[in-house]
Amino acid sequence: MTRDIFEKHLQQLKDELLVMSSMVEKAIERSINALKQRDLRLAHQVIADDANVDRKRLEIEDKCVGLLATQQPMASDLRTIIAILYISNELERIADYAEGIAKIAIMIGDEPPLKPLIDVPRMAQKSIEMLRHSMEAFLERDVEKAEAVCAADDEVDQLHDQVYRELVSFMIEDPKTITRATRLIWVAHNLERIGDRATNIAERAAFTVTGKMVEIGTSRY
Repeated sequence: MTRDIFEKHLQQLKDELLVMSSMVEKAIERSINALKQRDLRLAHQVIADDANVDRKRLEIEDKCVGLLATQQPMASDLRTIIAILYISNELERIADYAEGIAKIAIMIGDEPPLKPLIDVPRMAQKSIEMLRHSMEAFLERDVEKAEAVCAADDEVDQLHDQVYRELVSFMIEDPKTITRATRLIWVAHNLERIGDRATNIAERAAFTVTGKMVEIGTSRY
């Protein structure tokens, strides 16, 4: 395989990863919309579509393994292929969190809302932005953009803590709210984990450029 053909296959892998990322981003948006709008049909659609994300990861994995098996990529190319394998797995896990939110939306059903959803959608939007920026950092080989994801993760963590404290106060004041509050805590937890996974992707993006695997925010590259 010539260098040009190899680079073509590598670019196709990146394109497939971007498609998968778009699928996952849509899953997060739809799961939160299902929760806000009490749209059970949409929630069921998110759950059904998760199988498509799983298949996409397997397709990417097969192509990565095929490329590794037939070529002897240089160090930088090898890091990129390994990163694609790693990121596709992270994306699948993020989709699982979105599916979990959809399942919670179904559990809540048409129960009266405990409180207006304000911080939870903010967490979702911030998490989606983190995912988008971490993918851009990988595709653009932008270490600074990858590092910026860390600061955004701090914001998601702060929102998570805020939601948690508020919901716990609801449970303390009125034990009848425990079930509804607990379900929203689960939602917030899933969104917090999405932010963590996006940070993992950003760290891997930086690794492909620098060859150094460190936790973003702990040291400079």
